[in-house]
Amino acid sequence: MTEARLVAVVVTSSTAGAAPPGVGAAEFLAAVAEDTYELVAGLDFVTPVLVTSVPGMEEIVWPGTPVVEIPDLSGQALVRAAFAALPYGEQAVLLSGDAPDLPPLLIGKLFRALGRAQLAVCPAVDGGAVAIASHLPYPDWAGVGFDHHDPVRALRASAPAPRAVATGPGWHRLRTPGDLARLDPGLEGWDSTRALLSV
Repeated sequence: MTEARLVAVVVTSSTAGAAPPGVGAAEFLAAVAEDTYELVAGLDFVTPVLVTSVPGMEEIVWPGTPVVEIPDLSGQALVRAAFAALPYGEQAVLLSGDAPDLPPLLIGKLFRALGRAQLAVCPAVDGGAVAIASHLPYPDWAGVGFDHHDPVRALRASAPAPRAVATGPGWHRLRTPGDLARLDPGLEGWDSTRALLSV
């Protein structure tokens, strides 16, 4: 029997941090979050979930997608609250809502890594994590957030054994306007963000 796997896109107010001059923060947040959700919604054998502290985000998801509201938290409190809010599942990936051009294959690699580890991390360029995968329930010893400067090292230091934490290929997030230069026009997807930035 296949394990119940969830991929939760986590959207907080900080998702708007890379909005360039002349683009409204709320509009940018919605575009980036929608693109991040769309890449998850297109995956096979997983259930997409939206975990958000931003009102009105149910408008960006497909009908039937679970939308879970949490407080506007940061750090390890955000990660813990997001994992705890998931409606069910045996394995889950939390994906930061500011990665609209993430190749879906990287999410698959995180699930594969859970075959040998309790947690798996997709590191972010310039520190932090793009995504954190875990068997559920999320372990008590795991205490990092998406913006921890070195989440893999911190998790391995607190894990019962270093091999409890696997790492996948890294990617980038959109945290500042300068990060927009990392978006590759040749990659498919991120249509809403692309359209917004081309106006």
